[in-house]
Amino acid sequence: MNTVNKKRMIALAVSLFTASGVALYSALSPFEFAVAHANPQANPQVQVIDNLPVANTAAMENAASIDVVFVLDTTGSMGGMIDAAKEKIWSIASTLASADNTPHLRIGFVAYRDRGDAYVTKTVALSNDLDSAYAQLMDFRAEGGGDGPESVNKGLYDAVNSMSWSQNDSTYKAVFLVGDAPPHMDYDNEMTYPQIIKEAKRKGIVVNSILCGTDSFAATQWQTIAQLGYGKYFQVKQNGSAVAVRTPYDDKIALLAAKLDETRMYYGNEEDKRVYEAKVSASTKLKERSSIEAQARRGLFNSSAGGKANFAGDNDLLADLESGEVQLESIAEDELPQSLAEVPKPVRAQVVEETRERRAALKKEIQLLGSQRSEFLKQELAKRDDTKDSLDVQIWETIKEQTADKGIHYSADGPEY
Repeated sequence: MNTVNKKRMIALAVSLFTASGVALYSALSPFEFAVAHANPQANPQVQVIDNLPVANTAAMENAASIDVVFVLDTTGSMGGMIDAAKEKIWSIASTLASADNTPHLRIGFVAYRDRGDAYVTKTVALSNDLDSAYAQLMDFRAEGGGDGPESVNKGLYDAVNSMSWSQNDSTYKAVFLVGDAPPHMDYDNEMTYPQIIKEAKRKGIVVNSILCGTDSFAATQWQTIAQLGYGKYFQVKQNGSAVAVRTPYDDKIALLAAKLDETRMYYGNEEDKRVYEAKVSASTKLKERSSIEAQARRGLFNSSAGGKANFAGDNDLLADLESGEVQLESIAEDELPQSLAEVPKPVRAQVVEETRERRAALKKEIQLLGSQRSEFLKQELAKRDDTKDSLDVQIWETIKEQTADKGIHYSADGPEY
């Protein structure tokens, strides 16, 4: 069996193990499960997006790791916060991954509205392929709602029970509930947050709550949710109170990040090709639709140690050659990257080395510009008095505090912006 096939067999085994483990960890009573999580095919108001690559949990077994799911109210009043999430997710990812021991990072999303809206919930699976997750986050729109309480309970339920949470006790697992309206507590045959949080605690998931705006009744419920979930409650402005500063370095970093993407060399069979073509498509979509600032933040994340999994993904030839997982000579002709298949065998190793050097040089330049950008931001933020209670700082302080007992430590002075 060649190296490529061995990798596929391991991935299959991990997937089967993970799937069976999720079934065990999601075990509610038959009645609770049936009424609280109806079959999506039987309920057109539930939409599930679950086609993202599953991280290799076996590789993460002895490493620091973080699983975070953001549960977002996507009704009409949440437009500002959703826009902030689209802008800041790369900064949040960089903050999460900036721990001293560079944890493996997976992020997922649950969007919720209410019964009678276009959907009740829509989920984006936990994945270390943040490009693909972000591409789907880009499609979230603030619509519907407007009638008071929302389907907060269903959003929380899906976050706790429909995600492939790590089963490693050393993994930091957290939900961040983000919304501005209280939950419906009057729906028949639906689990409510006290029951859902019991299940979250059984799985080792911390539940935090972020209230947008000033609804006093929602604030009481949000505080209770965080208290029951051993999490943290904090309040931000309706627009999310995220720090947004454009720097003179963003355009150049975004350009270099696009060039860095061009150094990816994917190989494998037809199934592998479909996976990486979807990843490349997601990268193209975000470059077409996201702001220059977001693209710059993504470039900084991808050039860091914490962004390695997102940038390269699976079956990137340079990454696998570097790790020793594969040898160039062991790859079948029809599974080579197109850029190598088109050149004679004697020069393939040279092409690989030149691409590796170009990738290293691009990362180095991005990191240098990133240092200059950080210094610029430090000076700009020192002039402001609105950063202390910002979304960036609140999430940073929460993560720093809650990950300490998982052996994940942050020595930085503050979040990444």
